[in-house]
Parts: sequence; structure tokens; C-alpha cells
Amino acid sequence: MTVPACQVCGSTAVAPYHADAQGALYRCPACTFVFLHPIPSAEVQAGLYEAEGIGARYFPKAERKLARARGRMSKLQRLAPRGRFLDAGCNGGFMVEAARQAGFEAVGVEPDPASIAWAKEHFPANRFVVATLEQFADTARGAEMFDAVYCSEVIEHAPDANRFAAALASVMRPGAALYLTTPDIGHWRRPPLARWDAYKPPEHCLYFTPRSLTRLLRKHGLAVAERAFAWKPGIKVMARRV
Repeated sequence: MTVPACQVCGSTAVAPYHADAQGALYRCPACTFVFLHPIPSAEVQAGLYEAEGIGARYFPKAERKLARARGRMSKLQRLAPRGRFLDAGCNGGFMVEAARQAGFEAVGVEPDPASIAWAKEHFPANRFVVATLEQFADTARGAEMFDAVYCSEVIEHAPDANRFAAALASVMRPGAALYLTTPDIGHWRRPPLARWDAYKPPEHCLYFTPRSLTRLLRKHGLAVAERAFAWKPGIKVMARRV
């Protein structure tokens, strides 16, 4: 089986990293990016949402999630105090509602129809779209531009890191702010993969370190402005569209 070049830096020196019944991971020694190969088709990934309603399992903690969303929104507002807001992978719409309460025109996109149905029912003042970020960006074709974008625990699901990052950049105005989180496979407190709750092939296809994520974002015109300390094995960055 031929292993493709690294999506982040293009190196062909990728090497086996981990393999089990769930799939095989490969690592790029040049930029530390780790990826699943082969990556499942878009149809298979869409089936995960249709079969499981992935987001719906979080909704019993709705009040707590909305309170946390308000706190994250206040951090994002340090870089983007007003304007249009997009949550790329909005789950039940908690960040979208927090953004609306903060004065933004707020939009959420999410491929899980069950999550969008719940969001529309509970936060009807907002606009919600059933789509992946890539589908939304392709449809918008520059007509939908935002001042603030939130993307939490989503990029690891993407089959193509470059297409996903390009989609993020394409919906951001120059100077717009991005708040992005994703698991950190290189974190000093990450447990063995078999015990790590973020190790979920084929649902999770891409695994970043701060180094590889920063390089990917920079490649697509997104400059990391700050990175928060994470006690748990995760990455939290704020970036700007150059």
C-alpha cells in the first residue's frame, strides 16, 4: 500500500506510527503531523453522523455548555469584538447562541442533522446550516465572510487538512479572528493511544501537535496569535487571517 505524502509539509518520509483493528496511523518526522491511512470516503464519514447523531450525546449538559460557550466567546471577542460569527461544526448551537447574545450576527454549520434540528428548536433566533465546513465554503464562494470563526474539535474529523484549512480562510475577512481547538497527539500528558479518548479512527482522521497545526494554518494565511496552556492533551489557538 502506497502511503501519501504529508498533507501539512509535503514530506514523503512518513513512517508507520501505530496500527490496530481500528486502522493505521502514519507520522511525518519533519512536521510531527499524524494521519490515518487510508482515510475513509466522504460517504462513509457522512454515515457516521446519520447513524449515530454524534453531537446529540452532549445535549443533556446544555446549560453548562452554554455557560462555557459564553466564556469562550468573551476570549474570542478580544480579537474580534463585533460583526459576523461562524461556528464551523456547531453541534447543538451553543457557541452560535453565545455569539448572538454578545451582539454578533451568528451562523452555525454542522453535518449532523440531529444536532442542527436540536439547535433550531432551542436557539431559533440564529441561522443553522446542515453541511460540512468545506461544503458551506464551496457554496458561499466568497459571498459569506465572517469577522470571527470558532472551530472546536472538528479539524481532526476532516479527510483533507489543506481543504479544511483553506475553507476556514476563505470565509474569513482579512484580519478576522479564529478560535480553534483540537486534540494534541504530542502532549506530554497524552496517555497511550488505546486509553486516549481522542483516538477514534475512522471518526478522527488527523492528529496534530502545536507545531504541525501552526504550520498548516500559516500555509493558508492564518497566523497564530496566541496559544493557551492546556493541562489536558489538547491544543487551543487564536489566529488571525493575514
